[in-house]
Amino acid sequence: MRRLLMLFMLGAFVAPALAQVHEYNLDNGMKLLVREDHRAPVVVSQIWYKVGASYEHNGITGVSHLLEHMMFKGTEKHGPGEFSRIIAENGGRENAFTSKDFTAYFQQLEKSRLAVSFELEADRMRNLTLPKEEFDKERQVVIEERKLRTEDNPRALTYEQYNAAAFMTSPYRHPTIGWMNDLENLAVADLRQWYRHWYAPNNATLVVVGDVEPDRVHALAKQHFGQIPTVEPPAIKPRVEPTQNGERRITVRVPAELPYLMLGYHVPVLNKVEAEWEAYALEVMAGVLSGSRSARLPSKLVRGQQIAAGADAGYDLYARQGQLFQLSGTPARDHDIESLEQALLAEIETLKNELVSEGELDRIKAQVVASDVYEKDSMFYQAMQMGILETVGLGWQTMEQYREKINAVTPEQIRKVARKYLRADNRTVAVLEPLPLNSSLSAATPPPTRSH
Repeated sequence: MRRLLMLFMLGAFVAPALAQVHEYNLDNGMKLLVREDHRAPVVVSQIWYKVGASYEHNGITGVSHLLEHMMFKGTEKHGPGEFSRIIAENGGRENAFTSKDFTAYFQQLEKSRLAVSFELEADRMRNLTLPKEEFDKERQVVIEERKLRTEDNPRALTYEQYNAAAFMTSPYRHPTIGWMNDLENLAVADLRQWYRHWYAPNNATLVVVGDVEPDRVHALAKQHFGQIPTVEPPAIKPRVEPTQNGERRITVRVPAELPYLMLGYHVPVLNKVEAEWEAYALEVMAGVLSGSRSARLPSKLVRGQQIAAGADAGYDLYARQGQLFQLSGTPARDHDIESLEQALLAEIETLKNELVSEGELDRIKAQVVASDVYEKDSMFYQAMQMGILETVGLGWQTMEQYREKINAVTPEQIRKVARKYLRADNRTVAVLEPLPLNSSLSAATPPPTRSH
């Protein structure tokens, strides 16, 4: 869905001529992907670890994200903060991110400085010191981050509780930042164990895109990462979500300015679906609903009927486990949550009963494909897409098939997935019911919820 959130003009476009991907495997199991892009003398280096919030369990949620913070707190060779200082001294930029399915670190540098990135990343792959005093400070930073981004953000709080209601056993029910009680009780020993288990060359993919020569990058990777020993990661239980047999509803009441509605339906993702076309049909269906300003939700519910101040739909076909096909919105002034929900459900019924016209489908496909093409104009995005696909087990080759698969989706396939998955028994509904902003019930207080 991330592609579909961007707006693009229709019309002819020319896909950039992308170089092939060079794939190498080091003796210790580390995979290296290199793509040449000689448009500028820069290089993007990203290292992707197969570990994120969906690998965690109750009691230690948030440990992957907190470890990401601690990766900048020093090794025996480079003290706290030195990683960022060295990259900056070399004119580079760097950061990191954690998601449900992965943790990734990146640097962007002038091409001759790639060795600086490799030396630093190889060092912190196994040599973090993880001092308790730094852990205590950083855990408090994350607790404050959670308060700011979730506890004091009514929509984020609703989204978190919506996921916890929709998923019973899937690890996707846990927030990436972690539950507050788990964060407060995490110990540095938890972090050290997590680091030892998951940060190893055979659990990582190194992706390099830029003005480079692949064989030289391979030699450089062997020089810096090749001697790091293999560590067998723990076996992960599948934790497959059971079939949902009835609608679930929650209401979140916290001080907020506006109400908010979310609908979610369990759907398969590309690496779990039996019929591959279903995942691509769901991707196009999200585009039909809200892939552009001319899509159905903005054109009909926002500008046409003026029931919604905003409405959106989303789907992530590249997730590691089964996902939700989601619709969300805020009612317009003089309309309430109930009328917005009925309008969204009416759009779903239309998808189930009427075929998308060829003209509308051609327009949506053009937008989806154009979005994919334009994103590949970015070295960072090229590397990111390869890293995601490798880390969730789909393989980087999947990105080369995207346009062909999208263009093969038919109106009948969209109707089939709508009928198969967008069922009331498969639905979770979350409503943010605003309390007055000066209410004595603080958003930081655990909000009351109502389940059905």
